[in-house]
Amino acid sequence: MVVSIVWALLALVIGVVGSAVGGAASGVALAGKALGNELAAFLGAFYGPLAGAAGMAIGLVLLYALGALA
Repeated sequence: MVVSIVWALLALVIGVVGSAVGGAASGVALAGKALGNELAAFLGAFYGPLAGAAGMAIGLVLLYALGALA
């Protein structure tokens, strides 16, 4: 199955948003008491996409290299 560039960009956006939501949730779970829930959620949502966006970008580059991304 060949994936178009539109679907690849959509997957990248969904991955970044998902990692921001996951970062916020884990920030509250891990540091909510120490920092306060709002600050922990803000920092988690800020730093969460760093790994998520990099992982999505690497995955899309690999799909392009394998020929599955047109």
